[in-house]
Amino acid sequence: MTPLPLNSEFLFRIVLSVGTPQMVGTARNGELRIIPVTGGTAEGPRFKGEVLPGSAADWLRVDPDGTAHMDVRLTLKSESGGVVYMHYTGVRTGSPEVLARLNAGQTVEPSEYYFRTAVRFETGAPDLAWMNRIIAVGVGQRPPSGPTYDVYAIA
Repeated sequence: MTPLPLNSEFLFRIVLSVGTPQMVGTARNGELRIIPVTGGTAEGPRFKGEVLPGSAADWLRVDPDGTAHMDVRLTLKSESGGVVYMHYTGVRTGSPEVLARLNAGQTVEPSEYYFRTAVRFETGAPDLAWMNRIIAVGVGQRPPSGPTYDVYAIA
């Protein structure tokens, strides 16, 4: 049987600003850090808008080897005024040396580590209803300024 193709469409780039992590400590599934998302922008051919502060955070779990598991919930507001709930989970991992550089706030080439997310959206905005019916993936990078993702719909 021939595998079916996996196609994607670029939706937008989202750039997040984050606050000081709340260190919960070592819990049942690794170290838990709750990181407030304080704002950001999303811009691309299918969506443009902003990240609303106050209702966004990353419940980040970090394994002993430094692998990070994201659980992020954001509220976006589109240029047209529609509100979108964005939820994604993901993994960021790399060699111990690369992760140490990332954790120190250094600039690291995205090709040196793995950073991917699975994304879902929910909205009641009629012009954005298409977002309710897709699965998306994000290809992430972690510059010193904050997480950045290129988000693609899977066709």
